[in-house]
Amino acid sequence: MAALLATACTASVAIAQTTETAASPEKKNWFDDPFLQISSGARGCPVPEGPLYTEAERREQIHSRLERGTTCWLAGQCADSNAYRYDKPLAPKVQAALATVPGARRSSVWAIIQRRWVYLQGCVPSEAVAHRLERAARAVPDVELVVPDLMVGTRGKPPYAVAASWQASKDKRPPHHKTNNE
Repeated sequence: MAALLATACTASVAIAQTTETAASPEKKNWFDDPFLQISSGARGCPVPEGPLYTEAERREQIHSRLERGTTCWLAGQCADSNAYRYDKPLAPKVQAALATVPGARRSSVWAIIQRRWVYLQGCVPSEAVAHRLERAARAVPDVELVVPDLMVGTRGKPPYAVAASWQASKDKRPPHHKTNNE
């Protein structure tokens, strides 16, 4: 009887894991896009998912990335024929520029860099800090565009996709749990 019960439990766990895997396919940073945490001063800030894609999403993006990667070169706006090749050298420059912004240490900000575009995601203490971060990123040579997906404070729905691990930890908190910023 105990062996039968153990087998049934093992089968239930395997089915649950298979269902979970089927329900949420693995996501990876297939394109090796830079994803940097700039600061971590806003406790309770929703952590961005970052540049993670499923295999199906990767296949969908390949063609458009090839087209978008050459657009700036064809327009005579960049020297390299692939705008994505700028991303890794830009990452430390963007990180250094954002780290010096007044108010950045009281924020929790991440940056994704894709084809010379900088996506700022996270939480800032004020609109003024958000604007300063955006201006600082835009001032970095070879940055074409800055997309400020920032929220003031840590409450509410963020304007970016949230990391599954952060969402799972939030879902496990008791309903009355509050962070220091709430």
